[in-house]
Amino acid sequence: MMEKKQQPQIMRWVVMGVSGCGKSSVGSAVAQRLGIEHVEGDADHPPANIAKMAAGIPLDDTDRHGWLLLLKQRIAYAASQGNGLVLSCSALKRRYRDLLREGDPDLFFLHLHGDRALIAERMQARSDHFMPVALLDSQFRDLETLQADEFGLCVDIRNPPEVLIEQALLHLQHHPFKEEK
Repeated sequence: MMEKKQQPQIMRWVVMGVSGCGKSSVGSAVAQRLGIEHVEGDADHPPANIAKMAAGIPLDDTDRHGWLLLLKQRIAYAASQGNGLVLSCSALKRRYRDLLREGDPDLFFLHLHGDRALIAERMQARSDHFMPVALLDSQFRDLETLQADEFGLCVDIRNPPEVLIEQALLHLQHHPFKEEK
């Protein structure tokens, strides 16, 4: 019989998805609910990345690499201390998620999924973010959804954050760890 590896409150989470899907608000709510730290991944972007996005130029893999390494270090540190962590981070591509998992192989990904029209509407309603709606198509082009072998859950952002959190916690009750290979 397999034992549970971790309870949700001591897990490391990545709340992921394209810009405007609600990563920051859902990530913050998950962290508050579980009583663990929330890290806003956008805050760790170097100024050059922010300037590039603000100018309507999509980031490429090279732009994102150093940023992802820093986020991986944050995850690894939390894991080494036995602390829970919720990171809001786009994690659009599988290879980005694989890099983040190097910090904690049991990292749980909560993918906030929604259609382009809804997300564009949300992006247009916010005034305090550097990411323009013009980059949304590039985000959807880069997005690689969670694969069956990735520890995570895809949820529909038409639901309120409380429902998304409940779905994730229920999922973790039924799938508390990755299957051993």
